[in-house]
This record gives sequence, structure tokens and C-alpha cells, in this order.
Amino acid sequence: MLAAVLLQGTACSPMYVIKAGWAEAKILRARQPIPDVILDPATDERTRGKLTLAREAREFAMNALGLDVGDSYTTYTQLESDTLAMVLSAAYRDRLESRTWWFPVVGHVPYRGFFSLDDALDEQRKLEQEGLDTYLRPTAAFSTLGWFSDPLLSTVVRYDEVELVATIIHELSHNHLFVPGQVRFNESFANWVGRTGAAEFFCTRPGGGADTVWCTRARDRWRDVQRFSVFIDGLVAELEGVYGDTATTAPEKLGRREAVFARHMRRFREEVRPHLRALTFSGFDTTPLNNATLLSRMRYYHRLPDFDAHVGRSGGSLREAIEELRSRIPTVADPFELLPSGSPRETPG
Repeated sequence: MLAAVLLQGTACSPMYVIKAGWAEAKILRARQPIPDVILDPATDERTRGKLTLAREAREFAMNALGLDVGDSYTTYTQLESDTLAMVLSAAYRDRLESRTWWFPVVGHVPYRGFFSLDDALDEQRKLEQEGLDTYLRPTAAFSTLGWFSDPLLSTVVRYDEVELVATIIHELSHNHLFVPGQVRFNESFANWVGRTGAAEFFCTRPGGGADTVWCTRARDRWRDVQRFSVFIDGLVAELEGVYGDTATTAPEKLGRREAVFARHMRRFREEVRPHLRALTFSGFDTTPLNNATLLSRMRYYHRLPDFDAHVGRSGGSLREAIEELRSRIPTVADPFELLPSGSPRETPG
């Protein structure tokens, strides 16, 4: 049924959509109610504890944050592997512009998901033969935006407690607010809601509090994410200046971009990473930098301090800040216009 829905008007190949639909159908068919898994004597204690925490996080997202959670994360699916899917993105080498694919409902998106590594590698080779930068990475979770009852996956349950809660709230925020064709806003919005929501969850829940390890860890990770956001936005701004210089040729732009990449990579290692408290962003350090890898980070880390400032403008309530954005989205062409500009470009130490 999923494949049939997606095939209506999609620009992607029918075989790709059929494979994706079949893989999603297998995930949905394997769902089990979370309470049943918790009560199953065969469930190990750590998994039982994580599933109990996941239920608390879902209730928090619904009741405290006001998210429209639907039926998502009321069930659990044990996957056969440690990776849910591979996500492939591509970008043009001489400008910060992604190659996009069109899907019903969500519009144009700058990536494709593959449940087969071989299929993903085949497509990556084709894109590179077209002269595009590419980036292939694994993912442990995704949202169907409430169209289906998304199960909590075993790949997510392997995360530590803070990352588990942040991921659940992140994915549920997509159910609540998703702007077609605005991937960068959607992912940065969800990153903000997931990270700040996790901090609020651990710092206010019964048995929690500001002096608990999980509260401190959640807050430190949100601080680190904001610092990385400032770094990425600065890198992007300089690179846009290089690509926008009409006085230089395409080969000259490629040479200049490599110098920008090298300089900012040194800055990350010498100025950014030493100040991180809870995250390492090791993937950024070890993955060769190109336009595709950079844009993939930019989608999740754009203007995060401005999202944080928006909370302050909304009286300090995350719930009210989320609802204000949601209610005003139809009034603007670019959702980022709703955020306050001029927020501090450095996160306090």
C-alpha cells in the first residue's frame, strides 16, 4: 500500500519506491505493543528500562510540549541489523546546491534512503559519475510524518538515555510541524525541539532535577550542538562568498573552496572541539569535507542559537515557542524569517 501511494506522481524510479515500500511494510508488520515487550520475560532489563523511558518521553512530548504524536512510538520493532537504512545525498561541486528528488506530500528533498547498502553504493557511483559531490551515511530512525504508526526501532533503543529521548522528541516534532520543501528548517526545528525537549524532560521529571547526571548531560549536548551550529553557519557563509564570486572561474572556485575547507577543519580541531563538553562530532572530523557532507550538516544545525532566542522571546516556554512558530508558518515564505536575528554567535562557555 505504501508503494502504491508513493508511486502516484513520484519522479523517483518505480523500483526504488517499491523496494522502499516493501522494507517499510516489513518494519510495520513486525511491530509489537511496547507494554507487551516490557512485560515479556524474554526482554532483557536494559531494553525494558529503555522502553519504559521511551513511553515517558512520548507522554512528555504530548502533554508537556503539546506535540501531535498520533500513534507513533506506541509499538516496538526489533530489526535484523544495527542500521536501519543508508541515506544518500548529493550536491553540485561549484555551488552550495543539493541535488533533490521529489516525493508526494514532502515535496523536494535533498536525499534518498536505501534499505540496501548495495543499492545505495550503486546510486552513489552514478551520481559521482555525473560530477556531483556525494555523502552516504547510516541512519537509525526516520519519521513517516504521522501517515503510519511509526514504531520505536531497536536501532534507536541502543542509544544512551539522553540520545534516546532526544531522538524520540525529534521525530515526533516532525509529526507536529513539517513544511513541504523546507528540509533545512524542518530538521533544524526538530533538532532544537529534540535537544531542548530532552533537557527539559530530564531536568523536570520526577526523580530528575538540575543536579542529575542526565539533566547535565542533556544540557551540555544542547550547548555543544549550538556551538557546532555557529561553526557550520560561519563555514557556509564564507563558502557562499567563494561560490558567489562572478570574477572567478569554476576551477578557481574549486581551488579556493579546498583552502576554505582546510582552514575551517583546522579551526574545528583547534578552537571548537576543545570547548565541547559532551559531544565530539567525530564524523565531521573523519569524513572528507565536500558540499554534500557540508549541506547534510547545515540541514540539522542552521541557526540553532536563534531557535534558542525564540524561546526567550516566547516567555521561556518551549511549548509556547513551538506553537508560535507553527501558527505563523503560513504567513511567511521562509520559515526562518520567524526567528529573531542577531542572536549571540558564540555559545557561553
